[in-house]
Amino acid sequence: MLRYFLDIAYNGTAYHGWQIQDNAHTVQAELEKCLTTLLRTKTEIMGSGRTDTGVHARQQVMHLDMAEPADLSKFQQRLNGILPKDISVGGIRKVNTEAHTRFDAQERSYEYHVHQAKSPFLENLSYCFTRPLDVDAMNEAAKNLLGEKDFESFSKVKTEVNTFICTIKEARWEKQNDSLIFHVTANRFLRGMVRALVGTLLDVGLGKLNAQEFVNIIESKDRRKAGRAVPAHGLYLTRVTYPDSIYLD
Repeated sequence: MLRYFLDIAYNGTAYHGWQIQDNAHTVQAELEKCLTTLLRTKTEIMGSGRTDTGVHARQQVMHLDMAEPADLSKFQQRLNGILPKDISVGGIRKVNTEAHTRFDAQERSYEYHVHQAKSPFLENLSYCFTRPLDVDAMNEAAKNLLGEKDFESFSKVKTEVNTFICTIKEARWEKQNDSLIFHVTANRFLRGMVRALVGTLLDVGLGKLNAQEFVNIIESKDRRKAGRAVPAHGLYLTRVTYPDSIYLD
């Protein structure tokens, strides 16, 4: 059996997230259906992690097992030809048979997009938030996220995890004309974490919280102290990184 990692991009607007669910239209289900058609055998895949309903991905990674070697360029072209317009395959690499998209991931990166002037072209792709924001204050507060910390304050309450400890490598806001992008990279993320972080940092930008109060929220480990979760449609999974040792090409 041969294992391959595939880079997947998708517009999550029409989907109930990545993971297969009963009676729900999901990205994973759509990919498995198309792969089963293409390979003429029931095909199951594994993603690097879940994305929620409405969340997008520029680089979700999935692994796939095939019995025979494939012409990867031709396989990619054929798969893209039968996938719906809102899902695409950007690259395929052969990996060792023990490589796992979820467990071998070293870092994941997300972006959260906010636009501050109403735009019909950004509907379902960015969060429209027109109130004035102090971006410098938001960036000062975001510096307190860096390093290894307990992020229970920003996790969905009903979640089964062994630890709320994550190590954040990057957390910053970038301004582009009328838009803001929050960049965040970590070794792992909790369910709902990025959207809760953004909601709380927007409260800093509105002057509802100062940097010390933001630190107090982190240290409280209490989801009720943090801000609301912002809408899913502004969130993008942008990068998943793996050790070079897993690749065979």
